[in-house]
Amino acid sequence: MEKFLLKYFNLIRAVIAILIGIIISVCIVYIISKEPGFSLKSLFLGPLLSKSRFGNFIETASPIIFCGLAIAIPFQAGQFNIGAEGALFIGAAVGTAFGVSTNMPAFLHIPLVLLVAGLTGAFWGFIPGFLKAKWNTSELVVSLMLNYVAYFIGLYLINFHFRDKAAGWLVSYKLPETAWLIQFVSGTRIHIGVIISLGFAVLVYYFLYHTTLGYEIRTSGFNIDFARFGGINVFKVIIIAQVIGGFIAAIGGMTEVMGIHRRFNWQISPGYGWDGVVVAIIGRNNPLLIILSSLFLAYLRVGGRILNLLSDIPAEMITIIQSIIILLITAEAFLAGWKYRITVREAKAKEVGHEPST
Repeated sequence: MEKFLLKYFNLIRAVIAILIGIIISVCIVYIISKEPGFSLKSLFLGPLLSKSRFGNFIETASPIIFCGLAIAIPFQAGQFNIGAEGALFIGAAVGTAFGVSTNMPAFLHIPLVLLVAGLTGAFWGFIPGFLKAKWNTSELVVSLMLNYVAYFIGLYLINFHFRDKAAGWLVSYKLPETAWLIQFVSGTRIHIGVIISLGFAVLVYYFLYHTTLGYEIRTSGFNIDFARFGGINVFKVIIIAQVIGGFIAAIGGMTEVMGIHRRFNWQISPGYGWDGVVVAIIGRNNPLLIILSSLFLAYLRVGGRILNLLSDIPAEMITIIQSIIILLITAEAFLAGWKYRITVREAKAKEVGHEPST
């Protein structure tokens, strides 16, 4: 039994944290809502009660998956990069500029637009990666500051060079139809980008756990001095991890533009990069678990929006409810004492020559 508990400790802890968070959320709703039953139904079942809401839940998860993957790769390399938000924003802006400036068959246009966006994000990831590898600059500070640089450069590019003045608000020209990602579920906006995000998750999992470079990234993150002693080119690993992360984040932003908006319409940062940090931590930087944690976070987001629209719960309370659940899941010390006691019991059982009970 102890082996089972230790093996699946993180999963068990996440489930317990979610249950505790839900219980606290229910108590809060009952305290402040005049119709607690309706409010709870809106929060926990709202995303499933109509086709359009379910579609909104799925499409919301897609860019979060991309950003979770973009954050997880540098995290696996031991680099605390939080630049996915900036890479997503500027990648989508440059990709949009390229998309509206060109016209070609869809089988060429779509991959080229995504490639241009991805390469822009890769360059954005290269900057903190190179500074870290070359001069040991804090990648946390550099990537955080670059988010603001990306935001203002992206706004300048769209608003001063590719703004559609006939639209009546600050948006880019509409992408030609050859650069649209198909929405394939009627009554929703679920688009091909959702499938692309799942494909990237599988590819990143294979890359990290079944390739030499992926092994080098994980080894460098586990112990950078050991990696150097083992002959791993840490300079290369740091830069590549950041570059790949920026590339994936930018692809995520571009698929959102191509699949839903069909033009660049962000005048504020969409926040998917910060969500990526959350899901990467919840998923323990495992690409496959990031899919699940992204779906979970997207479900909370959509349920919260429905709750805010239909009930008497203020928007600020929704943020509190979401934060309680997420904080419990990400708290490293949560149930740490229980894990320690299980480990001690298993060690004592082995010491006296008995296998722990199963």
